[in-house]
Amino acid sequence: MNPGPEIEDLLRRVAPQVLAALVRQRGDFEAAEDAVQEALLAAATLWPEHGVPDRPEGWLITVASRRMTDRFRSDHASRQREERLAARTPPDELAAPAADAAAVRPDDTLTLLLLCCHPSLTPPSQIALTLRAVGGLTTAEIARSFLVPEATMAQRISRAKQRIRMAGARFHLPPEDERADRLRSVLHVLYLVFNEGYTATSGPDLHRSDLTREAIRLTRIVRALLPDDGEVAGLLALMLLTDARRPARTRPDGSLVPLAEQDRSLWRREPVEEGIELLTRSLATSPLGPYQVQAAIAAVHAEADRADDTDWAQIVGLYRLLEDLDPSPVVTLNHAVAVAMVHGPRAGLAVIEPLDGDDRMSGHHRLHAVRAHLLEMAGDHEGARSGYLRAARLTTSIPERRYLQGRAARLDDHR
Repeated sequence: MNPGPEIEDLLRRVAPQVLAALVRQRGDFEAAEDAVQEALLAAATLWPEHGVPDRPEGWLITVASRRMTDRFRSDHASRQREERLAARTPPDELAAPAADAAAVRPDDTLTLLLLCCHPSLTPPSQIALTLRAVGGLTTAEIARSFLVPEATMAQRISRAKQRIRMAGARFHLPPEDERADRLRSVLHVLYLVFNEGYTATSGPDLHRSDLTREAIRLTRIVRALLPDDGEVAGLLALMLLTDARRPARTRPDGSLVPLAEQDRSLWRREPVEEGIELLTRSLATSPLGPYQVQAAIAAVHAEADRADDTDWAQIVGLYRLLEDLDPSPVVTLNHAVAVAMVHGPRAGLAVIEPLDGDDRMSGHHRLHAVRAHLLEMAGDHEGARSGYLRAARLTTSIPERRYLQGRAARLDDHR
């Protein structure tokens, strides 16, 4: 039976709290995560028919705890069979949760996020485990989002859980002196999830709205737990301001519309207003950080009614500040475009020239796409055409490839 969107949303919301409570009680993240997935499946099957329990978190904790007990009592097969039978009987499943079920604590979700973003894991593993354990997505859903086989994603998640166990990680908040670095890892993972959803790195679609929604939802959770953290507020503001443009980023046929050509009347005002309010409050009360600066850049774009009204000089200043706080090749590329809008395309080309020797960017399509754009602005149509085609060959995103090929084709008339 299909659980329906309301039950699905409820299960996704409470899943991290249930897992966190169980890991804290039992100490075995790998076994607890498997047991919680089984409990979620049981709930999705039983709740549509029998109704949602009064305490859904307690119900799930009880059922998942029974699943773990079943596995740990292999030497008592008969008792194990009886408990499994009881756990699968609807009246017992829907009864009040056991009195000794682990309690849910307010900071459990944050602790779980920190565990999923453990420094022993690679970023892809951190993302996969976060979406599974905290986001409540199934392995199949995560695999579809990243266009990999389900078996591949299952192996990645399994290895991540094993690596956490081998690292001796425990379910508790890290020491105070490690907390800031660990929180930065969490925010970076949420930022990567959002970016993959907003501009998919591969496949036929430009957007994967399930990932952007999940990134925003999880960042809201962190924001509720850390209301005074300026960078958490900055990241949420950045996501809201950026995602507000999504309705204008594609044409009906799914083709890409660049920022300068978007119909800004399609930008959603509610997330824009929320993002600007969040940013304004955080800038007034918290130390400045990279996510706040990126959100400020997005706010400058959002405040311009037309592309021609954009305050590019202010954006140049913000990118200079961002390069001081958190330098990266992507920041340099974006800075170059802003410089070109203020000081001309040759000045922008000079900004990206050092990136030719950066191994991280030499084979990246964005470097060639930005250079092609600046060359086109400068009137070098042959150089621009060559750059667009090279960028098109390097990207694995079908909408981006078609857009770049289209830009090259428009320059054929100038040959």
